[in-house]
Parts: sequence; C-alpha cells; structure tokens
Amino acid sequence: MSTFQQDIDAIAKLRAQQGGTWDDINPEYAARMKSQNRFKTGLDIARYTAGIMRKDMAEYDADSSKYTQSLGCWHGFIGQQKLISIKKHFDTTEKRYLYLSGWMIAALRSEFGPLPDQSMHEKTAVPDLIEELYTFLRQADARELGGLFRELDAARQSGDQVAAKAVQNKIDNFQTHVVPIIADIDAGFGNAEATYLLAKKMIEAGACAIQIENQVSDEKQCGHQDGKVTVPHEDFLAKIRAVRYAFLELGVDDGVIVARTDSLGAGLTKQIAVTHEVGDLGDQYNSFLDFEELDPAEMNHGDVIINHHGKLVRPKRLPSNLYQFRKGTGEDRCVLDSITSLQNGADLLWIETEKPHIGQIGGMVKRIREVIPNAKLVYNNSPSFNWTLNFRQQVFDAWSEEGKDVSAYDRDKLMSVEYDETHLAIEADAWIRTFQADSSREAGIFHHLITLPTYHTAALSTDILAKDYFGEEGMLGYVKGVQRQEIRKTIACVKHQNMAGSDMGDDHKEYFAGEAALKAGGKDNTMNQFG
Repeated sequence: MSTFQQDIDAIAKLRAQQGGTWDDINPEYAARMKSQNRFKTGLDIARYTAGIMRKDMAEYDADSSKYTQSLGCWHGFIGQQKLISIKKHFDTTEKRYLYLSGWMIAALRSEFGPLPDQSMHEKTAVPDLIEELYTFLRQADARELGGLFRELDAARQSGDQVAAKAVQNKIDNFQTHVVPIIADIDAGFGNAEATYLLAKKMIEAGACAIQIENQVSDEKQCGHQDGKVTVPHEDFLAKIRAVRYAFLELGVDDGVIVARTDSLGAGLTKQIAVTHEVGDLGDQYNSFLDFEELDPAEMNHGDVIINHHGKLVRPKRLPSNLYQFRKGTGEDRCVLDSITSLQNGADLLWIETEKPHIGQIGGMVKRIREVIPNAKLVYNNSPSFNWTLNFRQQVFDAWSEEGKDVSAYDRDKLMSVEYDETHLAIEADAWIRTFQADSSREAGIFHHLITLPTYHTAALSTDILAKDYFGEEGMLGYVKGVQRQEIRKTIACVKHQNMAGSDMGDDHKEYFAGEAALKAGGKDNTMNQFG
C-alpha cells in the first residue's frame, strides 16, 4: 500500500496533467477519500481476508494457543459495532472474525418473516447480508480515518509539526475494520450447480470462507434439532468442489471451505449410496445403515434389497421413505465424513455436537488426525447448549469419578440459583472461561464462534429497557441504563449522528463546495453535549 503522502503526490501529478480543468480539485482531499475507501469491490475484500485466514491457520498449526474467534451478526450495524469495540479494547482486530449464521438470516432477515433454520429463506439474503456487513465495516474505516484527518488539520493549524507527523503515521499504519467472514451456505440450497451459483454471489460480496454441511438440501434442519438427514459422501464432495470452482473462477485462489458434518445427531439418510466395489466410499456409507439379512423368500412387495458383501440385506426404510442408520454409529460417521472432506478439498472441519465436551470433540479429532495430521476445527460454541448446566454436570461427574463427596448436589437440578455460589459452580465457571483455550489445545479447534449471540443480546437489552422505561423508572430507565453507560464506557455511537456519517458528510461538503458548504456539525449541534 502507498502512504498518504504518496497518494497526495500521485493525485497532484494527475491534476497537473489535466490542463487546468482540475485546478479546483484538492489532491489531499482526494487522497483522504481514497484512503477511506481502501476496498473497491467485494472480491478485493475476499482476496484480502482469505490471506488473513491462511496466515492465521498456519500460525495455529505452529502454536495452538493462537486460535481465532468470532461472533454471529445479523445486521451490518451489529458487525460494525463489534469491530469498533474490539479495536477500542484490544487495539487490534487480529484473529477476530465475523460469523454469518444461516439460522439468524432465517429468523431475522427473510421477507417471509421469522423462519426456522430449514433453508426456507431466500438464498440471496446470504450474499446481501455479507455485502451489508462489509458496507458497515468500510464505513467504520472511513469514520475513524475522518477523525484522524481532523486531528491532522488541528495539529497543522496549531503549528505542532510533531503532532502532525504522529497523526500522519497513524494514518499510514491504519488497521482496517474489515476482517474475514465465515459465511453459512447451509446445505447448498439445491444441487451442486445451485451451490456453485450461490457461492459465487457470496464470494463476490466479500466472503473468503464458506461453510457447507452434509445434510439434504430440501430436508435441512438446524444442527441442534431432530430429524436431520445426511447425504452420501460423493453428493457432498460434489458441492465442496462446486465451491472451490467458484473461488477459482473469481480469482480467490486461497478461499477457505469449511466442511460441516451433522452426522453425530443425524440418524437418517435419503439415499443409499452408489457403490462399485467393496470398501469404496459408497460401501462405507451403506455399512452404517440399519439393515437385516434375509432370504429371498422373506422379501415383501416393494422392499429395497441390496447386495452387501455377498449377502442380501434389507435396509430399514421409514414411512417417510428415508433410511435409518444404526444407533451408535454417529461418531464413526463424523470421523469418516471429516477425513473424506479434507481429502477432497475442504480446508477446515465443523463437527456439530450435542454438548460442549472437550473429551468428546478431542476423541474424534484424534482419530481424524491419524489420517490428516493438521486437521483443525471451526467449533460452534452454541447458545443451543445450556452451558451452565452442562459444565456443572461435567464437574459433578469428574468429582464423582475422583471419589469426592457430591451428596450436597442434585445432578439434575444443578442449574438452580441455589448452587450459584457453591464450589462446584465456581469450578464449572472456571472450566467455561478456559473452554476455548483448552479445547484449542486438546481438541484441535482453530476457530471458536458463537452462532447467535447478538440475537440474544438484542432480546435481553430490549427486555431490560422495556421493563424500566415503561415501568416506574420512566426516562431514567433509558438515561441510567443506556445513555449514561454509553458515555462512561466510551461507546462510539453515543454520538449517533457522527456514527451515521454526519461528520463525513460535512467533510465532503467542504471538499465539494468550499466556504459555501452548509454543514451540520456547527456549535448548535446537540452532539457537542457529548464532548
């Protein structure tokens, strides 16, 4: 990247070539606008952020403490505020991403209204949200740089060259709010061609990482609901290849594919896999089916019979025309799914589990790494888990195995507030606090995400405000619970006019019209009350 001064010089040279027709164009103003719009297209963003993810993956391979994190965001403003807060608190956005959840799109962004997580929402809502998120992140860049330019002007006007040089150094080394998005394409919204077409739209909007799951597109369920139906490996691999072709076509050569298996909780399949020889992928998939060996004379009208290793077997078929897997095969299927995906072009794994248990996750990863040594996971730290109850029960079980006295606790009622200050609850909270670091070290988790956190935070904060404002607190409910907290915690959007772009608009008016500009940020702007 060129420095701010180099951009000014380049534009000044370009202006001089125009024979006087651009004399009213200020090269520094143009350079400011250029720096405030670093990424011109979604593909620029996808290429830039893919490089970040690849670097982070390599660093994790060398040191498992260098894991990455994200929170799911359902609106551009939410994503923007998250990154602004991260920069404020940690001075860097490194190893922090955004997650785009298909669940939240279905629940919050569909024109049909709130929907369950069953791929019924408009597929175009996914790339639309990616574009929206990056629009807001780019605006965060423009806003922060605009503040630096104002600092630069103030330093120059005061004649403080040291301060001016320091501000210019900040401008030259500015860290963007634009970070990788891991985007949920569900089960691909149709056949492999449909997956390819949607993947292209997502990449063009800026996605460098696409997560795809091995469920049947037209029977897709939320990973934490019942009734999940998986597809044979070759069907899933075709979609992984479709996503890779989309990345390559668009020139995002290091785009990241996250292959998700829902097999742990999926007991059904829609298809019997095609198999050509003993031990091939189709044969391995079919080997997990719940079937019974039978004599040809025992066949009923309409039965589906397959030759399995020289024996005639009848897979258990349900009235829904789905086939059932044998109980207890989920982990084996997850391991096979994961190995197969990595051997056929996926970069990262996602194993959807029913609880956050390091031993369970780590056991599967250990088996996968026997074949793929650098296998690593994206893991859903899901709000669908009751984290408090799960970890209190895990501590209870661990203490029981160690021979500790747990007679003071009722394992089934450990969620109760009466246990909150007990040694067991305190220990469980300590396990929760270190879960991400521990599981990244012991279970191969490269990226930790919470799929739906801002769905829940929006509901919780709104409930608190509604109770106070419409109750006895009245206006104090807002002032004490919201605005006073914003001011004291230096939340940027307390100056909501500035956050929405009024200062940037004033800058542009001055660039375009000079002294004739009618600006909003004068002494009578009430935003000045916030300092």
